[in-house]
Amino acid sequence: MAHRVEWLPASTAPSDGDLEVCVIGYDGIVHALMYPCHKNGAEWVEASNRNHIHIQPTHWRRWGESH
Repeated sequence: MAHRVEWLPASTAPSDGDLEVCVIGYDGIVHALMYPCHKNGAEWVEASNRNHIHIQPTHWRRWGESH
C-alpha cells in the first residue's frame, strides 16, 4: 500500500521546489491544481512558465509526493 503524504496549510508553503496546491473552486469544493506551482513571496506562479496565477491555495504538498 502506497504511503499518502498529508496536505499542509498554505500558510506554511515554502518558496522552493514544485508544489501541488489545493484551491476552493467556484462550486465550493476543494480541488488540487493539475500542474505544479511555485510560491514567489506572497504570489503564486506556474512552475513551467513562471506566469503569475491568481489563486488563494488552502493546502499544499510537494509535487509528486502523492503519486
